[in-house]
Amino acid sequence: MSKNKKVWIPAIFTVAAAILLLVYYFLTPHPRIREHEHPMEGIVKTLGTISLYMGAVSFSWYWFKRKRKSPSQLLRKVGKMLHAIHQPLGWATLLFIAVHGAYFLIIKPHDHKIMSGIANFLLLLTLAGYGYFILRIRNKWMRTVHRMLAIAWVPILFFHAGGSVIAATAATLAAGGLAWLVERSAILQADVGGKDK
Repeated sequence: MSKNKKVWIPAIFTVAAAILLLVYYFLTPHPRIREHEHPMEGIVKTLGTISLYMGAVSFSWYWFKRKRKSPSQLLRKVGKMLHAIHQPLGWATLLFIAVHGAYFLIIKPHDHKIMSGIANFLLLLTLAGYGYFILRIRNKWMRTVHRMLAIAWVPILFFHAGGSVIAATAATLAAGGLAWLVERSAILQADVGGKDK
């Protein structure tokens, strides 16, 4: 394996570990124990859901990455905005999920979703690590691995958050589709304007 492609190794180990945690989650019986809801539980659950949508917005940067030179002024503005917030939003997502996970590890260590939560946090932590080193390690594969980890996070997250993941994924795909339509429209208008001259 070439030196450049070795950047895949941590990602492969992380995905494998996340899958093993999910297998353990499915193979281990986890009877639901009725417990009193703690005062902060609803807030922390909401924090987890918010972080999921923050991650979706951060991923949407991918659709607009090449749109900063688009003939559409709207796409250029959105692209610049998403570029500016992509990294801080990614770190905020990691922080929110860390708080969410730490709370349930302490308050409900036997909750049936703990293992799937750890699997997701492990993947997100590695994703953030690649994001951090993208500008520090000049390697053409770093961005590819970062993007692949973001995509891999979705199905693994589904087993932890269910319907919220489907909604966030649908919104992200819709944003990409809308960006494509707006750009096509802008290109067609530019072509018509050029012919009129």
